[in-house]
Amino acid sequence: MKTSQLSIDIQRTSGWIRRNWGLYVLLLPAVVLLLCFSYKPMYGVLIAFKDYTPALGVTGSPWAGFKYFEKYFHSFQFSRTIINTLVISIYSLATFPIPIMLALMINQLRINRFKRFFQTVTYMPHFISTVVMVGLILILLSPSKGLIGNIYHLFGAEAPDLLGSAGLFSGLFVWSNVWQQAGWDSIIYIAALSAVDPSLYEAATVDGASRWQKVRYIDIPMLMPTVITLLILHLGTLLGVGFEKIYLMQNDLNISASEVISTYVYKIGLLSSQYSYSSAINLFNTIINFILLIVVNRAVKKFSDSSLW
Repeated sequence: MKTSQLSIDIQRTSGWIRRNWGLYVLLLPAVVLLLCFSYKPMYGVLIAFKDYTPALGVTGSPWAGFKYFEKYFHSFQFSRTIINTLVISIYSLATFPIPIMLALMINQLRINRFKRFFQTVTYMPHFISTVVMVGLILILLSPSKGLIGNIYHLFGAEAPDLLGSAGLFSGLFVWSNVWQQAGWDSIIYIAALSAVDPSLYEAATVDGASRWQKVRYIDIPMLMPTVITLLILHLGTLLGVGFEKIYLMQNDLNISASEVISTYVYKIGLLSSQYSYSSAINLFNTIINFILLIVVNRAVKKFSDSSLW
């Protein structure tokens, strides 16, 4: 019985492929790129379990087991990098509703010319490169030559070194990122709102609903599937704080709050040439993110109809 059912499924699948072979041909380049650049490099994970040296190669290097994982777990950098990464990630997660609120505000604008202008202004910071963005932050906040410094000097006061403060680092990083990305991140929510049936608004108007009631009972419920999906993805990268901006904003004064897993891996792997150690740290980071993604998705699936799978 199982064999016959299996043969029927195979025949159906082969028939589907024959009828839609053109779609699979179009899909083939993407599959090849995925295999070459996403799955094939996974072979390098072996470095984390070996005493890797470039002269011996991946296969020729001796096995080290969990030596480098234990080394990281017992190092003084373990707690510091984990805590700093979590602080910045959770702080960034707290700003997750801002693009949603921005999309709801934009959706309420009725003058199309002003709406397009407002959208363009909020999208533009996204196209500023990370290097330029950090350069702007340095120019604005420099205590000697920056805008803040010059304002303090006008009143004969000494400007504080904001970029040298470990306590202010996470706030500067997160809120500058909000300014740069909030408009761009709101696009997907605006797209979801544009798919709302206009008859729902018309019916709400007939029933005497206010603008706030339309947002509360129509817009927000229609956004929830998109919000939940993106929230799961954000939680699945809780330890995946970006490298470039943090590294560029780092200095000797704020290093106690700005040393995260990604910057530590860069310094250990590329600057110190400890390839196995850095690979072990990064693999640990990836496994934790993967587990978080699975757990959060299952939890969300129990309480709502929206999930990644």
